[in-house]
Amino acid sequence: MKGKEAKVYRLRKALYGLKQIPRTWYGRIDDHFLGPGFEKSPSESTFYVKHNGIDILVVSVYVDDVLITGNNTRYIENFKQEMMQAFEMIDLGLMSCFLGMEIKQGQNEVFICHKKYAKEILKKLKMEDCKEMSAPLNQKEKLSKNNGADIVEEAYFRGLMVCILSWFMHYASEVHLKAAKRFIRYIKGTINYGVKFQKSQNLKLLGYSDSDWVGSVDDMKSTSGYCFSLGSRIFSWYSNKQDIVAQSTAEAEFVATTSATNQALWLRKILVDNQAAIAISHNPVFHGKNKHLNIKFFFLRDVQKNSDVTLLYCKTKEQLADIFTKSLPAKKFELLRQKLGGLLLLDPELVKGLLHVEGIARQPEGEGKIRGTVLLSLAFMKALTIYGLVVELALLFENPFV
Repeated sequence: MKGKEAKVYRLRKALYGLKQIPRTWYGRIDDHFLGPGFEKSPSESTFYVKHNGIDILVVSVYVDDVLITGNNTRYIENFKQEMMQAFEMIDLGLMSCFLGMEIKQGQNEVFICHKKYAKEILKKLKMEDCKEMSAPLNQKEKLSKNNGADIVEEAYFRGLMVCILSWFMHYASEVHLKAAKRFIRYIKGTINYGVKFQKSQNLKLLGYSDSDWVGSVDDMKSTSGYCFSLGSRIFSWYSNKQDIVAQSTAEAEFVATTSATNQALWLRKILVDNQAAIAISHNPVFHGKNKHLNIKFFFLRDVQKNSDVTLLYCKTKEQLADIFTKSLPAKKFELLRQKLGGLLLLDPELVKGLLHVEGIARQPEGEGKIRGTVLLSLAFMKALTIYGLVVELALLFENPFV
């Protein structure tokens, strides 16, 4: 305030835009849900379930957007009315977009794609008419920071590298630019592809874990990858370079398995394709050369002993997580891509019919839809996982709502 710039004011309520708002908002909506009888998931603080006899209501919250599904239409409508009375919210109706994804819902199936975002990338980079590629990376090419190639203009390259090849953000050369453009050409070739979830009566939790070995030329570190499915398609996936330098393929697989187990202890089965890693976790004798893995070792030993996780051997040719750890030949890449999520051509007819997921959103400034582009952060990937879980549950309900 003019003339009182040196004064400090204590707010009576949280103001929209402050850094404290997310925690304040979460505390408010969490109290609201727990009041009318919702049960909060012990492993996911934004996932709520409410039972009323045989009726089930499932709610997932992402910031100020709320996903709702259940097996009773009236139960769902009553909940939405209660929410709009308690908060300034608008009903977005049937879910058609979420976190930048386009969603087409049909009878007993939900189709998710990124077509609009893909078009925006191509337009931004002026590559709408580029040549299409069948695989994102060249199997024979190993990227490194110091490859001797000429450095490219950083300003042009930065936007491309953030989402594609962030490891080489500050070492951008002609080689990296070529690899990044190849990835864009892959996006162009798969712009009409997406993931189709289908109704399944058997919600079987299944995971695949894999790792390469010393795949990084610069620091000799390996890459972990895993994916989990529930019912029809994968709803959670991950690919990242490991923190330590694995001294053998068994150690690399062991680290990858630990990451996968941390992601989902509640999964029934985790499949790994390295028998040595499984042998280490079952063997009561701990080898000296593996001492730096002792924490991970005892962690995996305990979760197996408690029957939280079962490790099974998976042949490399059947290992779906292989796609997250290294460059693959085009045919193998396309085969694994199909097995992972049924990435099928966009079906224009998949628009009408029974619809399974609805949403409401808080309206802070007259705007109820998702704002801006959400980057692939850990929080975003976590939200995608929960959304996939909600979709699978919605497809399971025998009385989906419209």
